Amino acid sequence: MGAYDDIINLPHPTSPRHPRMPMIDRAAQFTPFQALTGYGAAIQETARITGEKAELTEEEKSVLDEKLRFLADTGNEAAFTYFQPDGRKSGGAYVTALGAVKKLDPLEGRLTLTDGTTILIEDILEIEDGISAGFPLKEEML
Repeated sequence: MGAYDDIINLPHPTSPRHPRMPMIDRAAQFTPFQALTGYGAAIQETARITGEKAELTEEEKSVLDEKLRFLADTGNEAAFTYFQPDGRKSGGAYVTALGAVKKLDPLEGRLTLTDGTTILIEDILEIEDGISAGFPLKEEML
């Protein structure tokens, strides 16, 4: 006969005062300890890749200038690919915004689209016309 044979088949005791802890809370007791808080986030941030801003030639700049003036006059929509600097470290990424030119301010060097997006003119890499980007021309332009 074993030492615990008299209690081996009894139900698990439960306290009337203290309810049983849910399994998810019990599992939290065994999570690993992180001695260096934020170290994993710092490693991920360092590993994140950012790109450098491309430099345009004078010819490419003049073509973009012509496209901007045309779009500002006609109100047609286009796709603007521009460099967006990273807020945390050097470099950034190229982003594409779709829309029509609401305001072109050459003195401040800014372009505002109808949706409120503001783009620095010097950061624009490419402007794709509305037809290529999938936008229809405005009716008065047809």
